[in-house]
Amino acid sequence: MESIFHERQEGSLCAQHCLNNLLQGEYFSPVELSSIAQQLDEEERMRMAEGGVSSEEYRTFLQQPSVNMDDSGFFSIQVISNALKVWGLELVLFNSPEYQRLGIDPINEKSFICNYKEHWFTVRKLGKQWFNLNSLLMGPELISDTYLALFLAQLQQEGYSIFVVKGDLPDCEADQLLQMIRVQQIQRPKLIGEETAQSRDQRLPRSDMDQAIDVNHPFDGTGMLDEDEENFQKALALSRQEMDMEDEEADLRRAIQLSMQGSRRSESSGSSPQNVPQLPHTSQTESLSSEELRRRRQAYFEKQQQQQQDQTQNLHNKPTLSSSTLEADPGGDMSEEDMLQAAMNMSLESVRNNLNTEEEK
Repeated sequence: MESIFHERQEGSLCAQHCLNNLLQGEYFSPVELSSIAQQLDEEERMRMAEGGVSSEEYRTFLQQPSVNMDDSGFFSIQVISNALKVWGLELVLFNSPEYQRLGIDPINEKSFICNYKEHWFTVRKLGKQWFNLNSLLMGPELISDTYLALFLAQLQQEGYSIFVVKGDLPDCEADQLLQMIRVQQIQRPKLIGEETAQSRDQRLPRSDMDQAIDVNHPFDGTGMLDEDEENFQKALALSRQEMDMEDEEADLRRAIQLSMQGSRRSESSGSSPQNVPQLPHTSQTESLSSEELRRRRQAYFEKQQQQQQDQTQNLHNKPTLSSSTLEADPGGDMSEEDMLQAAMNMSLESVRNNLNTEEEK
């Protein structure tokens, strides 16, 4: 339907939109319609002046505003009728007794102009199909042949005045194209007000009831917007990253715990003779080992926070630490990999000490 010309509502210029949608082009502007309205006002003034410029009727007429236009952009049926005469077109009242006696089927006509209060819009046949070209709609609305009569009857019941456009309309691209093909419309175009209200509702925070409804009726995701899907993927990646960090921290804690157990066994076997009670010095060694591990864990968490604040600088300036350096300075700058490697080295050394002790026995 891209080839169909359709002007949307601007201010109160529905008469202009009605004419241009009917003729399928920008044929009339507010200035041209105002000129026609002023010409009609002048012709009416001259007729009133024939009865005497000093008469009460004439003075009252001059004080009254124009009935053919106003400041909002409204134009009367006389202005629309005179504008169509330029193209050799004529308006006939659809529900007049004269027209009804003709018994013409609406689908055999070419177009209609509908008016209710101060709003005008066009219903026109393009090719072999009918379209509602109301400027209050976001786009043309397809009307089937079987629904056309019901649509016009509904408008009449709502108080609309309907006029049949008689004469040959100017050629247009949409009419030529739709003579060869037929179009289908899956969804009816929304009113301009409905589109604005929907956009506003989407910006408002959702209530708990709306969220509960979504839980009971989950969205299948087939129509998910690209932006929503992108946000979902970002959240999923962040969640996976946090899970990986938690797994690494769990591995580190397990390695440290294993190291503590190995150190205690090694100290118990190496520093105490067989069948001799444990000396008080051994408990001090265990206490020092626990304190050392706590210091290392504290250094690790402080380093992690520092990396988050200045990650780029740490990547370029991070020193390379050896095992001896880690043993001499457990509270220094240590990365997560260094902490894990140090804990594993301590665990392996404890196991080797245990094996050596058993061999000596």
